[in-house]
Amino acid sequence: MISHQLFNDGTRQWYYFGRDPNKPDTLIDTNQYLVVTNGEGLLLDPGGLETFPAVVSILSKEIELSKIKLIFASHQDPDIISSLSLWNGLLPGVDVYVSWLWSTFIPHFGGGQALKSVPDEGMTFNIGGTNDLTLIPAHYLHSSGNFSLYDPRAHILFSGDIGAALLPPGESKFFVEDFHQHTQYMTGFHRRWMPSNQAKMKWIQRVRDLKVNLMCPQHGSIFRDQDVIRFLDWFEELDVGSASK
Repeated sequence: MISHQLFNDGTRQWYYFGRDPNKPDTLIDTNQYLVVTNGEGLLLDPGGLETFPAVVSILSKEIELSKIKLIFASHQDPDIISSLSLWNGLLPGVDVYVSWLWSTFIPHFGGGQALKSVPDEGMTFNIGGTNDLTLIPAHYLHSSGNFSLYDPRAHILFSGDIGAALLPPGESKFFVEDFHQHTQYMTGFHRRWMPSNQAKMKWIQRVRDLKVNLMCPQHGSIFRDQDVIRFLDWFEELDVGSASK
């Protein structure tokens, strides 16, 4: 698994973790992200059981694990949060935030911990003495209880499965380099997994009002600068909610 620092202004840092060459071929590749503010960490979509050892190993090189104060799961999928019981064992008392819709489902992954419920309209996280990390509703994209996270200081949008790409073996570009070519890895996923054009348009309208330098999905490559706009334009035109058969 590799790590990459996405942003650092002295008091806040963003880190990416992913592209584990040792993961089994039977697992979908996932991206994990860490936001550190004044030494305190927020871990985004920490991953599944199978990737837990690799995530912990590389994460500990960037932050003392006891400094991770919050965990956020954008939705309920196993590749997002099935490692919950292991994180609870490693970080007893850590606050885990999920949509209220999933707050009594996700504990079935284990740990017996009461989760912090996020209301449908979203909220901000208080970490490291700041409260500017904002959860933006992304319901039905693809989960009925789903959120993106926006950092107005770093101008980074963590988009979860929105913008996800299923890259083939050997295709490991960290950033999107050729947007037109990249769409072949996104189209089928978004048509099948995003069920609502109405929900899609609401999310796009929210994001267009933000300044986004980096859009960081949970699968595939990261979008930079004009490629963020290209993605929004492409997604807007894509008819979603359709299976191939």
